[in-house]
Amino acid sequence: MLLERIYDEDLSQASYFIGCQQTNDAIVIDPRRDVQVYLDMAEANGMRIAHVTETHIHADYLSGTRELAQATGATVHLSGEGGADWQYGFDGRRLHDGDTIEIGNLTIAVDHTPGHTPEHLSLKLTDGAAADEPGYLFTGDFVFVGDLGRPDLLDEAAGGVDTRYEGAKQMFASLRDKLLALPDYVQIYPAHGSGSACGKALGAVPTTTVGYERNFSWWSHYVANDDEQGFIDELLAGQPDAPAYFGRMKRQNRDGPAILGHRDRLPELDAGAVKKDIEDGSIVFVDTRDQHEVHRGTVPGSINVPLFNKPATHAGWAYDPESDDLPLVVLADNRELAQMLWDHLIRVGIDDVSGFVTGLDGLPTVVPELVSPEDLTSTNFDLLLDVRNASEYAEGTIPGAQQLSAGRVLWNQDQLPDDGTVVTFCRSGVRNSVAASALRRAGHHVVELEGSYLGWQAAQK
Repeated sequence: MLLERIYDEDLSQASYFIGCQQTNDAIVIDPRRDVQVYLDMAEANGMRIAHVTETHIHADYLSGTRELAQATGATVHLSGEGGADWQYGFDGRRLHDGDTIEIGNLTIAVDHTPGHTPEHLSLKLTDGAAADEPGYLFTGDFVFVGDLGRPDLLDEAAGGVDTRYEGAKQMFASLRDKLLALPDYVQIYPAHGSGSACGKALGAVPTTTVGYERNFSWWSHYVANDDEQGFIDELLAGQPDAPAYFGRMKRQNRDGPAILGHRDRLPELDAGAVKKDIEDGSIVFVDTRDQHEVHRGTVPGSINVPLFNKPATHAGWAYDPESDDLPLVVLADNRELAQMLWDHLIRVGIDDVSGFVTGLDGLPTVVPELVSPEDLTSTNFDLLLDVRNASEYAEGTIPGAQQLSAGRVLWNQDQLPDDGTVVTFCRSGVRNSVAASALRRAGHHVVELEGSYLGWQAAQK
């Protein structure tokens, strides 16, 4: 058996390539949308991707299931559980509790494990060449290393109303009846790692075992003592703010992400033509530099998506393709970096990139407004906005600040003054620069706090 973990550091997302080395057939679980990595892996190992599946309708990234099936002819397997509201809108074999997928000597058995979402599946793998019982469990967003998938996400990002309580009860039952019914030696392979917003305290270690979680997880004693209410209370407490773009991901993944097929290499664009497009308002310019460089000058109306700091995540915060359907032009040193950024953007459904430029020469520029911590008290503003997570805000903030996380500001502008000045800050300035650029593009007068919260704290000493 061949088992490979493909990990996206940007979205803290894991997918899995599993192949039978006797028949050279393979399955991919929870693929991302830029699928070349799986095609390359299949070619390198002389395998054919015959099956593709996903554990649930994802919220944090756009699934590559349809894209990979289109590229390979693989059979698609999708959850048929969860009731009428949780059925996929595109073709594929529907999986139910107890079903199996056969790949040569490998057998994948399906467990319905609701909690994170109603349709969620976990996949038990038996390597028939070595054993006649499952040794591996692909848990999606059900069980992580040291944590569990959050059941409040449907309320926070997908328009649900109090679904978190039923989800938490289902999570408790799934742990008791499904996960802990397995032997301790079964290895757990989750869909996310540290940094994901799909849980509150995910471990950085890539895998765990049923036995380890049974003995050392925060939730194990609740299940062992049949303390459902204590479990629910702790599970729901302190969950991080969910980025607003998660709701769009849910809808697109349920209905079926658009298939991109072959994508041409991005062209380098003439600065004069880009200047005209900027002045006409017919493109969105993406400044991929860090906040320090952006603060020395950037294109008016641009959004800041740092190239080497979770670009898919930050792009999902700063740009909504459903309400702003203009093509993007990106700043990148070369075509390879521009192409890399495009690969990340399509993971969150931002597909329309028309090309790149390698510098700002010949383009209009503006210097974003900053205020130093020392000058904050003498500055006139209408709102001091903390764009960190609610948990960070609760631990301490600048007196008088209101909280609205950077991943939600663009979708909650009704919480901002219609006119006047908004001063924004995060912890160090990265998230603040992304959020501020999105709000400026939306027409708000935004001044960034220089050094953000850490700078303000240092100025108090």
